[in-house]
Amino acid sequence: MSVDAVLSRIDEIRTRIDALRSGVTGGTTTTTTGSSGAASSTTFADALSSAADDPLSASTSATSAATAAPATSVDAGKGTLATGSGATGADVVADAKKYLGVPYVFGGTTRSGMDCSGLVQTVFKDLGVTMPRVVPDQADMGVPVASLADAKPGDLIVPKGEQHIVIYLGDGKVLHAPRPGKDVRIVDNWYKDSDIATIRRIVPSETPATPAVSAGAAASSATDLQTAALLSMMRGSAA
Repeated sequence: MSVDAVLSRIDEIRTRIDALRSGVTGGTTTTTTGSSGAASSTTFADALSSAADDPLSASTSATSAATAAPATSVDAGKGTLATGSGATGADVVADAKKYLGVPYVFGGTTRSGMDCSGLVQTVFKDLGVTMPRVVPDQADMGVPVASLADAKPGDLIVPKGEQHIVIYLGDGKVLHAPRPGKDVRIVDNWYKDSDIATIRRIVPSETPATPAVSAGAAASSATDLQTAALLSMMRGSAA
């Protein structure tokens, strides 16, 4: 049976349910069904009619539950990605570039001046993600990346000693706030894997794909709804 045929059949069933419900609530069908049976039939009719208005809901809900993101926090946690803001690595790069030219100021977190960790904290704050203030704490956030070969734009590189932090842009480039007398800038990455304490990914590197609901899944869900309605009417006739 095609999806259109199933949906058409559901419309017919819904019309019958509405008629049955009107009979129950209007007092015209009170012969053999007790008060509890009438209430049960009405409740079922209400739920089924609501489901018939959106025959794809059951299938869509099941698909969404199976593919849910592993974390939804906007706090950068340890061992999880901060997915709640919807930000990706590309967003980190784009926002960081807004601060190019800002002078280095130790302890700073504003456009008037910022240090390396202040820059990182501010960029993620702009994106709705809470990050700690200092490098050693930032170096514990998100999930670890194995090596520079695996790094994606938006990842954070922390050298050994954890006294500095830079934002990886891809293509061998990093953005950072270097030191007093310098400003926020883009430079070639000078770190080797042997120099690095950790590479951290705070948000997903890209937006996860949303799975589509297939026509087959829609037909299956609609057919289940049709079967439930028919069984209900058969039970009502037998009562």
